[in-house]
Amino acid sequence: MSTPIQNPPAQDLTPTHPNAENADTRHDLSGSEAVKKIREVVDKADTCFLVTHGGVRPMGVRECDDSGTLWFLSDRHSRKNAQITADGEVELYFQATEHSGFMHLRGHASVIHDKAMIEKLWTPMARVWFHEGKDDPCISVIRVDATSGQYWDNKHGDVIAGIKMVIGAALGKQLDDGEVGNLRPRH
Repeated sequence: MSTPIQNPPAQDLTPTHPNAENADTRHDLSGSEAVKKIREVVDKADTCFLVTHGGVRPMGVRECDDSGTLWFLSDRHSRKNAQITADGEVELYFQATEHSGFMHLRGHASVIHDKAMIEKLWTPMARVWFHEGKDDPCISVIRVDATSGQYWDNKHGDVIAGIKMVIGAALGKQLDDGEVGNLRPRH
């Protein structure tokens, strides 16, 4: 029997683009500004890859609250819940659109069993996984408190970024509309 591959946390995903340190391109965000960026990407992406020590899987974000905490519904008997219980350090990877809203977060996850939170996070689509509805005994909640991360985005939306890419390609010049930075939602 082989040992499952462990997924070590990423060391450094800081963008390596030549202009990544340019003051016009680089915008590190902390506190409420970081939370605002996190919520903006999460609202557009709606799903992410959740990486635990022991697995990677797509997850639908049910909520990103005013403090930047991310909330998910999960099966209490799942491997991810067991992995989080054993080691709560997780990573989340988002892509909001085809060309923008890329984000990587690190944080601490915990599994909670709270009926009021299940009620708050419930949507009719959740019945696909929880056949007995909101009262399904298998439902649990995963809470992720993001501590740090990085984002890669464009400044003026996908349309303007696309136009700049086309013009830049035609001229053989880089017309950058990108924005990168570190995220620190909690001090």
